[in-house]
Amino acid sequence: MPLTKYPLRFTKSRPMAFNHFIIVSVVAFLALLDASVSQNLGPPAASGCNGIFLSYNYTGGFPIPPNDTANQPYRFQSTLNVVNNGLDELRSWQVFVGFQHGEILVSSDQAILADGTSLPAKVGNNGTFLAGFPKTDLKTAVETAGDPTQTTVQVQLVGTEFGVGAPGVPLPASLYLANDGYSCPNYTMEGNTTMNLCCTRNPSSTSNSTLGDGFLPRQEGDLIIMYDVIKSFSTDYWAQVTISNHNPLGRLNNWQLSWDWARDEFIFAMRGAYPTLVDTTDCLFGKQGQHYQDLDFSSALNCERRPTIMDLPPSRANDTNLGLVPFCCRNGTILSALTDPDKSKSTFLMHVYKMPPDLNRTALAPPVNWQINGTMSSNYQCGQPIPVSPSDFPDPTGLPSETMAISSWQVVCNLIRPRENPKCCVSFSAFYNDSVVPCNTCACGCNNVPSNTCRATAPALLLRPETLLIPFENRTKEALAWSKVNRWPVPDPLPCGDNCGVSINWHLLSDYRNGWTARISVFNWGDEGFADWSVAAELDRSGAGFQEAYSFNGTLLGDYNNTILLKGLQDFNYLIAEKNGSNPRKDPPVPGSQQSVILFSKKETPGVNLVAGDGFPTKVLFNGEECAIPRILPSSGHKMSASASETAVVFSLVTLLVLLFWH
Repeated sequence: MPLTKYPLRFTKSRPMAFNHFIIVSVVAFLALLDASVSQNLGPPAASGCNGIFLSYNYTGGFPIPPNDTANQPYRFQSTLNVVNNGLDELRSWQVFVGFQHGEILVSSDQAILADGTSLPAKVGNNGTFLAGFPKTDLKTAVETAGDPTQTTVQVQLVGTEFGVGAPGVPLPASLYLANDGYSCPNYTMEGNTTMNLCCTRNPSSTSNSTLGDGFLPRQEGDLIIMYDVIKSFSTDYWAQVTISNHNPLGRLNNWQLSWDWARDEFIFAMRGAYPTLVDTTDCLFGKQGQHYQDLDFSSALNCERRPTIMDLPPSRANDTNLGLVPFCCRNGTILSALTDPDKSKSTFLMHVYKMPPDLNRTALAPPVNWQINGTMSSNYQCGQPIPVSPSDFPDPTGLPSETMAISSWQVVCNLIRPRENPKCCVSFSAFYNDSVVPCNTCACGCNNVPSNTCRATAPALLLRPETLLIPFENRTKEALAWSKVNRWPVPDPLPCGDNCGVSINWHLLSDYRNGWTARISVFNWGDEGFADWSVAAELDRSGAGFQEAYSFNGTLLGDYNNTILLKGLQDFNYLIAEKNGSNPRKDPPVPGSQQSVILFSKKETPGVNLVAGDGFPTKVLFNGEECAIPRILPSSGHKMSASASETAVVFSLVTLLVLLFWH
């Protein structure tokens, strides 16, 4: 801005020194204004891009302790620029930065990790996705008259990298816009410190488009969390949090939900759920206590930056202070909609206090970095909240009308591969072999077992079918006797156990011209029972022939690789815990168990070869948790002995009587 556009007039009444001061101040102000405008417009290279311009600029770094190590750590500072020079608003922007030097990201203003991980976080192995926060959307220059504060975001990154010191520059391996509907070319270099690229909209793509009201469409996922603000005041608001299970095989037990408050909020009250820690120390001695000096913090619940929330027990469902919230108070159990639609979601209410500068009714922001987990439950990875159209709820008075939320955000969580050892395992057996292939050695972990006690790498010993009813620690005598009868070598020391709380036996019961049958037995070796349990068995080559499960409720999920979902019948859907035998001094403990025969037809699966493996599941899940599968199948070369054959006949007759009783 040329200074001549703003002429200054002087009066004789003012001293010359004062006039000089005015000139210097104005010049300094205009210089700062010019610098600010030029910074907000983004890097100069952005002017040649008619899409989304990205740049990653390494601004400096230096070595940090410890020194003289084989892998020296360095502090790095970088700037990520995202500029919308296109004609479409960029909603919920995300950028992938391919860190490759073992980076640990310590701080990132104007952005958070899209996978919900809190900082500091290790991002240097496979890179990371950065999502905008609090500025999630970038408007266009057309709709803002070129206002750079609405079209541009500049993210300052600070972290630690390893092995690249001056004069080297620790740049990422790749950089691109992660929003759907955009294509990005390879980046170009500006000097040796800056990566630039221009991503353009695919003409045929409708992804990332907004609805008529300007909101992004709601997404699909295995688990959906809705954060709905239902009451708003200048200093506080009430939010309703709803967790819905959209995966027919997924399940949560004793769920615990956590997030990060990004704007110094705190929880004053809750209904339908409760924090695992009731503590207001951070408020009393922090900025919250200084601002709300007249607030009674003894009535508040939690002031942690990252609280953890748990469900309430059923006994609190009708509590006038903590309960009376639909779909609450189930001990943290969320079933799949196929198992029980009424138990496929959980809801709670939360009274949240805000902090300056957000002290008005419309200054609303959701928490970030969501994470949910549970015991004997699947693992989920949650994205960041995205703004969606306000949710509507049935009128609480019962009138045929709907109540709209003030603001709504959606958090999508998807199943990921287990990060820990499985908690259940599977054994295989068949009518043509008198041995059972048991659960794999250390199927559920052997980290705490001394190596001189047992061998964690030795294959498990084959067993008689009836041995499956004996706890592993009491099987040694039976296993050794069976190996001796069959003249099988025995390792020394013996293989370790499977260490699984739940085991499932899949027995190929019969094979005839037009169909076949299998028998599934579920054993609970743990101290706690399982209500509303379920088993999912994937038979990709033969599952399409499923006809009926006699003692369980069975459903074929054709869209899930011919998976069969099994659950207990009404009033018989509780799998009891392990209990002592009738004579604890002589008899070993007895597992809780349930069993059913499953009927299959070959009409839908011509050419199925059961003995070759088509009659055994390739994946089994118990309560949504994937179980360990044996590495080998029962061999058809070892025919069933006479005694084992008699046992199988008796077992089949008992099963038939059970089936007749049920029907």
